Amino acid sequence: MPGILILSVFLLQACATLDPDYEEPSVMMSSFRAIPSGGMVPSFEIGLRIINPNPTPLRLEGVVYSISLQGHELIKGVGKDYPQIDGYSEGNITLNASASLLESIRLISDLTQNQHEPLEYTFKAKLDVGGIYPSLRIEETGTFNTGG
Repeated sequence: MPGILILSVFLLQACATLDPDYEEPSVMMSSFRAIPSGGMVPSFEIGLRIINPNPTPLRLEGVVYSISLQGHELIKGVGKDYPQIDGYSEGNITLNASASLLESIRLISDLTQNQHEPLEYTFKAKLDVGGIYPSLRIEETGTFNTGG
């Protein structure tokens, strides 16, 4: 019984340290562009803009992300060692990624058999901010035309 009491006091203290005024930071994709690649597989640079509406700095432990086109998960990757974003500030991070060769071939095959216009994309990312706060998750979907 004393063990349960000690555990209860510990948990109450831990909950008391949570910041009730914590506001979830905003994350949005700001850029996506092809970059030169040394092989057959194309490489891309993805920009994310992060807004920190809190007084404490936001330290990103890591990022996990994926990009799908027409339901094919073309890009999946991870990153770490990003700069911190000060309180009441915004910052940009860049993700560098390469496409999956097999998924790229499947997509090209599907596109030649079925002329899809516009093309549908999905970008998903999970940003680990470490500590007691939950990871930030974003998902952006949309379409774009390939023709003139």
